[in-house]
Amino acid sequence: MKILVINSGSSSIKYKLFDMPSECLISKGAIEHIGEDGSKFNNHYSGLKIILEEIKLVDAVGHRVVHGAEDFNKPALVNSRVIKVIKKCCAIAPLHNPANLSGILATAKLLPGVKQVVVFDTAFHQTIPERAFIYGLPYDYYQKLRVRKYGFHGTSHEYVAAEASRILKKPLNKLKLITCHLGNGCSITAIDQGKSVDTSMGFTPLEGLVMGTRCGDVDPALITHIMRKKNLDTKQMDSILNKESGLKGISGISNDMRLLEEKANLGSKRAKLAVDIFVYRVRKYIGAYLTVLGGLDALIFTAGIGENQPAVRESICQGLFSCLRKKPRIMVIPTNEELMIARQTYKLIKR
Repeated sequence: MKILVINSGSSSIKYKLFDMPSECLISKGAIEHIGEDGSKFNNHYSGLKIILEEIKLVDAVGHRVVHGAEDFNKPALVNSRVIKVIKKCCAIAPLHNPANLSGILATAKLLPGVKQVVVFDTAFHQTIPERAFIYGLPYDYYQKLRVRKYGFHGTSHEYVAAEASRILKKPLNKLKLITCHLGNGCSITAIDQGKSVDTSMGFTPLEGLVMGTRCGDVDPALITHIMRKKNLDTKQMDSILNKESGLKGISGISNDMRLLEEKANLGSKRAKLAVDIFVYRVRKYIGAYLTVLGGLDALIFTAGIGENQPAVRESICQGLFSCLRKKPRIMVIPTNEELMIARQTYKLIKR
């Protein structure tokens, strides 16, 4: 079965074509600058049309969709209800869900009759218990507005957890894992017996770790304080928190950890401070989740920073488990969200 995996971003489409169940990667590529000035691609339909001119046979399509709220805890076949939920979630994932939906609707037009499956980033975290996902706000906000921790990067966390189980030759339901997805966006997940029990991202991907351009955890009162002092509206403040903060905001140089390490080694104090804060926040979350799990079999690093920057990993792990009698395995596992989507699409279609 030929399964096309599509990740539709706000101005891009990334794709991989797999032969399943052999998991052989047949082709991959990307269309960028969709809808931008001077681009020949006005929308996702025109971009996907070019992709499908290169790919002649597709038996099913798997889509990455960022937000499924509480409606989905597993992949789903695309139908009118699924589309309705994705549209509803556009309000809480305005940067991602509209683009994801555009890819689905374009596929329906270009590949009529071909089954489509959506795999939600939030689905893996639907096993988190109430004590971990309810915020200390009036409970009505959860009941009426669905304000709660949702978590993201779920497909990546689920994939590397499964790979750890295979490498360790131990069933996933016998393992306690902490998975660290460290890239431009960062999240950490505590996994007990194959289930997510807590994760660092929250209602949006802004909560948790210091990231490339996102601030992570801050005192909520700071936001209204800064808005008053700087005379900012909500749109301006949202942009600062998401696009001008994190490593970029602290260093004043870049959100690229490779460049910051280089500048820090050359004596830049703010670059070193940005790296140190990043490492400290990761260590703090690992320590918290070690307590949540009550033990640990493996600590897993993945994504751009997690996979490719050993000095950062070493700083995070230095003395981290010195108080434990049994030291956990420290692993670096390249993530493959597209393959995970292909697996889940194949499994659902076959069933």
